[in-house]
Amino acid sequence: MLFKFAAASPIWLDPAQVWSLSDPPIQFQREKMAMTPLLALTISIAVLGGVDTYLTATVLPIPVWVTFIAWASFFACGGTSAGFVKSVASNWIGVIISSFCLLAIAAAPGSAAFAAVSVGLGSGAMILASSHRALGFPPAIVFGFASTVGTVAATGSPITDASITNPALTAAFSILVGAAFGFVSEKFADVLATRRATA
Repeated sequence: MLFKFAAASPIWLDPAQVWSLSDPPIQFQREKMAMTPLLALTISIAVLGGVDTYLTATVLPIPVWVTFIAWASFFACGGTSAGFVKSVASNWIGVIISSFCLLAIAAAPGSAAFAAVSVGLGSGAMILASSHRALGFPPAIVFGFASTVGTVAATGSPITDASITNPALTAAFSILVGAAFGFVSEKFADVLATRRATA
């Protein structure tokens, strides 16, 4: 029989009882080390969000808000490699439709009615495009459309700009960068959760 002292009197314990009493705390400590998926994703996005902001403010002069829109679009499309492809493809379709609308508007500047008809047709085209199985998520197409229009407004560059600074090209590249950050943040979160769970 085993014993341990509590106050001044011994308490006699059976070996089986000693094992059963010591086992739960060990199990509890192991479970405490596991990181929840939410916490892992929070840390991942917090770190990479800062990296994204720093890069776009220094060496990569693209609209940071477009990268964040594409980042959110990646998760909205389900994440993983399939979500990456679906999100980027949908966003880029939105960029293309938006570019055609802006080109049409540029052909008749100052006409609110012409602009309204152009955007109306573009909006219908976005819904029609979403019927394709590879796209299938209208908001992601709208994200691309809005990002392009916003980039035109933010940069002041016209859609007719024939250089590499064309706002449609800038938006398309920013979307790709944002989706890449989304993919990496998902993988980083998975690594954090797995390592903590097995530590």
